[in-house]
Amino acid sequence: MSSAELNPAPLRVSPFIKFCRWSLLLTGIAYGAYHQRRLKKREDARRAEELRLKPMRDAKLAEEKRLALLAEQKMFDEFFAPKPKTT
Repeated sequence: MSSAELNPAPLRVSPFIKFCRWSLLLTGIAYGAYHQRRLKKREDARRAEELRLKPMRDAKLAEEKRLALLAEQKMFDEFFAPKPKTT
């Protein structure tokens, strides 16, 4: 095999095709940047809302955890110290 068969000469691409390719590439970049900004604003608003509600959510979770621990402690107390049988 000769080197000409391994490395064929590049084809000449039409200037119109080059223009279309570059135009679509730049349009895609602009479209992506626009949507990134739009989605970033939405995500920032969602995060701000989460930060505003975090103390209430944490307090609710702490209360639920406390109640679960009390219920578990009561269950263990009843299990390990059963009431005496009355006959």
